[in-house]
Amino acid sequence: MNVDELFQKAGVPSKRKLDPIRDPNEIYKSVKLSSNDSRHAQVEDGDDTEAGPAPPPEDGEDDGDYGPSAPPVEDDGDDEEGRFFGGGITAQEKEILDFMDSNTAAPADDLLTTDKIDLSWLKKTALNFEKRITRNAELRARHEDDPSKFIDSEADLDASIKALSILSEHPELYADFARLGCVSSLVSLLAHENIDIAIDAVEIINELTDEDVAASDEQFSSLTDALLETDLLGLLVSNFSRLDEQQEADRTGVYHALSIIENLCSRRETADQIGKHTELLEWLLSRAKKAESPIVSQNKQYAAEILAILVQSSPANRRRLASDELNAVDTLLTLIAPYRRRDPERGSFEEEYMENLFECLTCLVDEPLGKTKFVEAEGVELCLLILSSADIKGKLSKPACLRLLDHAASFSSEVCLKIVEAGGLKTLFTLFMSGDKSDNKKKKGGKTPTLSKQDTEHLLGIFASMLRHLPATPSSSSTTPDDSETTGAERIRLLAKFVEKNYAKTSKLIRLRREYAARVSQVDEAIKADAASSPEEFDEDDAFSRRLDAGLFCVQTIDVILAWLIAEDTGCRAKIRELLKDRDEDFRVLARTLREQMAGVDAETEEGRDTGEMLKALLEFLE
Repeated sequence: MNVDELFQKAGVPSKRKLDPIRDPNEIYKSVKLSSNDSRHAQVEDGDDTEAGPAPPPEDGEDDGDYGPSAPPVEDDGDDEEGRFFGGGITAQEKEILDFMDSNTAAPADDLLTTDKIDLSWLKKTALNFEKRITRNAELRARHEDDPSKFIDSEADLDASIKALSILSEHPELYADFARLGCVSSLVSLLAHENIDIAIDAVEIINELTDEDVAASDEQFSSLTDALLETDLLGLLVSNFSRLDEQQEADRTGVYHALSIIENLCSRRETADQIGKHTELLEWLLSRAKKAESPIVSQNKQYAAEILAILVQSSPANRRRLASDELNAVDTLLTLIAPYRRRDPERGSFEEEYMENLFECLTCLVDEPLGKTKFVEAEGVELCLLILSSADIKGKLSKPACLRLLDHAASFSSEVCLKIVEAGGLKTLFTLFMSGDKSDNKKKKGGKTPTLSKQDTEHLLGIFASMLRHLPATPSSSSTTPDDSETTGAERIRLLAKFVEKNYAKTSKLIRLRREYAARVSQVDEAIKADAASSPEEFDEDDAFSRRLDAGLFCVQTIDVILAWLIAEDTGCRAKIRELLKDRDEDFRVLARTLREQMAGVDAETEEGRDTGEMLKALLEFLE
């Protein structure tokens, strides 16, 4: 009902309208009142009586009806001389306006009142919420073929769901919210026949689990545990098949559902539990590889991001995705292959999508099973193709590809062997020498590309892994003469790269070491100064992080590579001694770095013990 209709029903002709402006003097002089109307002053020519309101009655006289009607009590708009009285409306009109104001200020729903948000309020809200769910279910069952009979109850239910969003501001009530059974009821609405109701429930769950909610670990756990106990994940997956992403509302619903999964992954225990839901993992993989044109949508990117979050948070999730059942490594390699020859648009969802795909693969190959699957799916060959491509397009994928190969080669003789067998030494050392002054091969335009610090770290990591894992002698596992003849050849080919061209690669290792060691030395001096000036504020973790940023990892990795070369090749040994002598250094500077690494090794893990034994063996060649 609009305002005109309200006034018409009250007996008022129409809304008040602004009258045309008239001269006040004209209005004053033209006022003529009948003798029967004693409420207004009468002005006549020749009368000496002052115009204005009548004087008050003398004491003792009966009260009469004198002067203009009194204004409302709250009206303090009269001027100082009291000439303008009244609000300009009748009592009935005033009552109507007051009624309208009160209804405008009143909340539309009882659940949104300004009462204190506490346990009492929650119980009242929960009772109302359950009543509306029950009422809607009853009407739907009774009038299944006549939606007009239950549409009002559905609107009430929708309002009740949305009213629960205020709980996100009061996480102290989460435990009681779960105890009262409201969590179960809310999750059950994901199976509601009306998909809009299901989407509303998804949005509210997303709000309650959002990372911005100021909930303690205990409060958040009480909610998430209750959500997972009611098969939230299964209902989310079932809703994915109901939602049509061609429709904006449904597309938004999918986004909020993915956001819920991301919120739940903030706890490692919950992420492990999510990773056990095979149907969800299958849907995420299928959504990530769903063909879309011309651009990658936000939900496709989000599906890839959820996969990346899951594999980052849990080794168990990495093993599940790498298993034969899901075969995620092969799927993800297929998805990154197109980026060999083209780059995604910078700042687009597709760029994030590509980064998430590489992140997933990088985490998967950290597991032994992932490394095996990576080799079987020809992941090494694909990475080398991307890295060897001279095409300027596809350059955004090269740093991520180099990082992927570094992680795959770590603690894997299988991957290291495959790199050599696939002709990867030429590709990797070409990258390593790019931009080097001693490299006579120039790119078009006379410029040579330079490596970033991160790219250098990954290349050094690959070299160190190959020196550590490539077999030096025929393997006892060889079953044929051909295997026996070729085993060990890969290591010889690797060592030859550091010897060729008058030890050019070895010389570059020394130059890089000096460059990064100088940076680390400067940071060490700054750290000492900070520790001396403010010992109470000194943070060892922060100091170590600063050293890493300066290039400590590169120095350590280079020294391990140099130690391997010293131990295995007499020519390299002599060349390294000569190059170190230029700065009055010797093998002891390398030994000091290796001892520092040994001190930081975690002897509780198998990998840590193996690394410690390797460093101890290399130290013997430096002393």
